[in-house]
Amino acid sequence: MVVPLELSRAGPLDLNRATVEELMGLPGIGPALAARIVAFREEHGPFTSVEELLQVPGIGEATLEALRPYVTVQPP
Repeated sequence: MVVPLELSRAGPLDLNRATVEELMGLPGIGPALAARIVAFREEHGPFTSVEELLQVPGIGEATLEALRPYVTVQPP
């Protein structure tokens, strides 16, 4: 069982610095989706907003809303 990172983190996870392993600690994010988030970031550059997650295959409105309290975007 994976324990969500929000239980052990002081604040939201930065999408521009998060590793696959860190992303997997978020609700609803497994290894494949975490890898797609990192691959998207590597291909398209840093995220400019949390809403940009909608461009990652497999993330829809419901997943975005579930993740919103746990993620942030900081300048690289």
